[in-house]
Amino acid sequence: MFIDNIKIYIKAGDGGNGAIAFHREKYVSEGGPDGGDGGHGGNIIFKVDEGANTLLAFRYKRKFVAENGENGMGGKKHGKSGKDTVILVPRGTLIRNASDGRIIFDMASADEFVVCKGGRGGFGNRHFATPTRQIPRFAKNGTKGEEREVLLELKMLAEVGLVGFPNVGKSSILSRISAAKPKIANYHFTTLSPNLGMVSVAGGRGFLAADIPGLIEGASMGLGLGHAFLRHVDRCRLLLHVVDISSQDGRSPIEDITAIDAELRGYSEELSKRPQIVVANKVDCAYRESDEIKAFCEHVKSLGRELVFVSAVTGEGLDELVRLTSRALSELPPITVWEPEVSEDENLLLVGDTEVTVTRKNGVYEVEGEWLYNFMGRINFSDRESLAYFQRSLIKFGVIDRLKEAGVKEGDTVSIFGLEFDFVF
Repeated sequence: MFIDNIKIYIKAGDGGNGAIAFHREKYVSEGGPDGGDGGHGGNIIFKVDEGANTLLAFRYKRKFVAENGENGMGGKKHGKSGKDTVILVPRGTLIRNASDGRIIFDMASADEFVVCKGGRGGFGNRHFATPTRQIPRFAKNGTKGEEREVLLELKMLAEVGLVGFPNVGKSSILSRISAAKPKIANYHFTTLSPNLGMVSVAGGRGFLAADIPGLIEGASMGLGLGHAFLRHVDRCRLLLHVVDISSQDGRSPIEDITAIDAELRGYSEELSKRPQIVVANKVDCAYRESDEIKAFCEHVKSLGRELVFVSAVTGEGLDELVRLTSRALSELPPITVWEPEVSEDENLLLVGDTEVTVTRKNGVYEVEGEWLYNFMGRINFSDRESLAYFQRSLIKFGVIDRLKEAGVKEGDTVSIFGLEFDFVF
């Protein structure tokens, strides 16, 4: 079974809490606070598995949770950090935010990527001792790890895609020009999933080719199998448009080209403009001097595309096809890599979960929100730049607006998880 689109839930580990402890030892007076820090939570890391070409591994397991950090202990003992959870995916997998479909990261551009960061361990009470506060009876809790639902979408990294109607010989051609062994039979929809094959080029750089399962009219609207696999053509730098020049199925090669071009355009306008080489297969069963083939050659010429006649059975024209393809690839831009559409700030704040509640108690406006609690754990309030970033984030993510809606006025006291300040805007 071929699976190339799936939704999973991921959660990084929570940070351990800091310890409240005091040094107790015989003959040692006034030992002081010695609570250790909590360990950091484990990260959720996506890593490329070069041997995988499907998301089948996620069919039955769709929840991944990293290990929590352990709590700190007395004697300045730090809690153990949680282990990272590594999720293996095929190269070319797009990681999208499930709530809005925006791209978090494209696994074509790196071998691994941290999608959810583990919570930070909290400080033990020894960090809070000062000359005026020598016996701090409090410590800091660890922050929660990031969590989210993500969509995994596989877009293969083939440089060349073989497209065309069912039973025109795409799999046969791929099996002749590469070491791939796709299923081949004389009936429609023999191929039910994309097949990849590495094509060697004498004296040059080889290329990866993909046989895309047969398109039919209406594929861009979801008919047949084509719509499910059109995403794998997205990265292809060049398309080999295969047609049956013998018209054994009673179809016109000209009409086939027109129909497939329309489906590519219906799926993506950009995809329809991708460079193409027209591959007229089954030439061993056709009469090259017929009026139909001459008309076909004129039509391809009018489209401004190169044309090569081949026979997957006899091997005629296949060497020329490989040379033309290699030459075309040398002049084309590199494979498409999608840029992230979710910023680092949004990753920290857990996209889609930035709600806060504002309540007034004894004249103090208290602000609460799970994401805000985690976010504050990452801010160094003694650093001017970090504090300025925190202030900008309160504005960007609507906290200031919520305070205004609650009736806060300049000079009123605002409390955010123990951090108190006078409201100034």
